[in-house]
Amino acid sequence: MTPSSSPLITRRSMVMGAALAGVGGVAMARQPRPKSARIGKETLERLVPTRIGDWTFRDSSGLVLPPPDALSDALYSGIVTRTYVAPDRMPMMLLIAYSNVQDGMLQVHRPEFCYPAGGYRLSPTVVEAMPDGVGGIIPANTFSADGVSRTEQVLYWTRVGAAFPTTWLGQRVAVLRANLNGVIPDGVLVRVSTLAPDMASARGDLTAFAAQLVRTAPPPARRLLVGTA
Repeated sequence: MTPSSSPLITRRSMVMGAALAGVGGVAMARQPRPKSARIGKETLERLVPTRIGDWTFRDSSGLVLPPPDALSDALYSGIVTRTYVAPDRMPMMLLIAYSNVQDGMLQVHRPEFCYPAGGYRLSPTVVEAMPDGVGGIIPANTFSADGVSRTEQVLYWTRVGAAFPTTWLGQRVAVLRANLNGVIPDGVLVRVSTLAPDMASARGDLTAFAAQLVRTAPPPARRLLVGTA
């Protein structure tokens, strides 16, 4: 290295260093951040109505749950499981699983994963346009789950930020789009199920219960369920 070349290299190093620092600053500024606050199980329990239309809360047992593991523990900040009953209507089993952080590693488990893990055989999933009880339409999934001792008819939807993905791929795309906008979205799984031999006999009560759930929920709970109060 000659004496005359040292200043040039020094200036070049300074320019490159400043550029890299600027890129790092932009990257930090654009790093996705959680948009919603964490909501624990106790708070979620208080937000979910004990009376939903004709149905009233009975107990919290008998539901198919996500397999217990470290990922599930890290994923959900709150899970509510309840059974509701009504005169002359089918009993309804409700599961609401909420997470304020949906990113590339932590995403809501879809029921098509939970039921086979419990030994159920599933029919093909069908996407249905479900009235949400407040003038909107939710893309919901339905399927039948045949177990050793019972058959469940299942209706559910997932909300990731402002999106309602109906597939695992759609869920990942919703997370990616939010991340590109600098946001880590929240996510919720709302699952309603009942014991019935086929979907045709259960669909009316399932959709009625789901619509009443959204309609009777207080504004903070409605925001969790469908993203708007």
